[in-house]
Amino acid sequence: MGIKHLAQLIQEHAPDAIKTGEIKNQFGRKVAIDASMSIYSFLIAVRSDGQQLMSDTGETTSHLMGMFYRTLRIVDNGIKPLYVFDGAPPKLKSGELAKRFQRKSEAQAAHEEARETGTAEDVEKFSRRTVRVTREHNAECQRLLKLMGIPYIVAPTEAEAQCAVLARAGKVYAAASEDMDTLTFNAPVLLRHLTFSEQRKEPIQEIHLDKVLEGLDMELPQFIDLCILLGCDYLDPIKGIGPSTALKLIREHKNLEGVYEHMKSNSKYTIPEDWPFQDARALFLEPDVRPADHPDCDFKWEAPDVEGLVKFLVDEKHFNEDRVRSGAAKLNKNLKTAQQSRLEGFFKPIEKTAEEKASLKRKAEAKIEEKKKKQKAAAKEKKANKTKPRGA
Repeated sequence: MGIKHLAQLIQEHAPDAIKTGEIKNQFGRKVAIDASMSIYSFLIAVRSDGQQLMSDTGETTSHLMGMFYRTLRIVDNGIKPLYVFDGAPPKLKSGELAKRFQRKSEAQAAHEEARETGTAEDVEKFSRRTVRVTREHNAECQRLLKLMGIPYIVAPTEAEAQCAVLARAGKVYAAASEDMDTLTFNAPVLLRHLTFSEQRKEPIQEIHLDKVLEGLDMELPQFIDLCILLGCDYLDPIKGIGPSTALKLIREHKNLEGVYEHMKSNSKYTIPEDWPFQDARALFLEPDVRPADHPDCDFKWEAPDVEGLVKFLVDEKHFNEDRVRSGAAKLNKNLKTAQQSRLEGFFKPIEKTAEEKASLKRKAEAKIEEKKKKQKAAAKEKKANKTKPRGA
């Protein structure tokens, strides 16, 4: 799930934190990719006639097709990917996982019913909701990556947290995931849409945490408290607290302890009996990760095992042999040419002065104020039009 409405808040209050651009703008960078999130998106997106792709023997191959071709696209654009897989989920996440399993079960039942009575759109919609990444999917993707010469590691718990550690240590430039909680784990740079297909024409989003904190005028611990209040994988959001209210409460009461006391004395908020926000905070501040200097975090990109790829993808999974060999040739070629460095490795960006930072903040606040005024004016006009007698 990630963090509810966080992208919206950043867009409104820290627009300078988000850069958008083409995939080729990431040339020469090493990137840690949340593998489990990517595989999930491949299972949903890589389809034919509303169904996941299957081999001749009836095995699902959407995850392998997505992993192979999307990774080729990433490497083709001069990026060196490292995939990070989820380990065991933290205990606090079990509630969220139980809910997801319940939703999947309900979707499975609705999918069966739609196949009997519904339209093609209903079947497609419910089919997507039943998608679940299994151990087999992960194991097959790990086998594929090894044959491709692309490194991967398995995190002790959350992949996003491990990606964040590697980015903070400078082992990679950024963490790539669709989950906004990657920022809550203190990733300096988050890349979104990196593993999307080319056909979707979605620009790559590059979100910088320092600019997010600057725009929201917060330090990291306060930002983490805001993310927990918005609703995360560890805790449900509080009913009646949307993104604007959450931001207002954190700003007014400084931290979740203050917000919690305020909510207890305010009858309009219903706090769940069990709302262990301190535990959730600890999971974000001190997640179970391997330090960047751990031997498991030593990784290198190698030449692909061409015949191994053909045996796995062509002989076992019935992929097209010409395409697989062509993909392997691209991997080989890009491994040799990916040694070029980016200019930013030689020239460090100049830090903005306090005046420049204040000016950017004022501009962002002015934009938000202007937007609110326009919304108020539009609402007023709409109300006035409703009260006018007909024919007036």
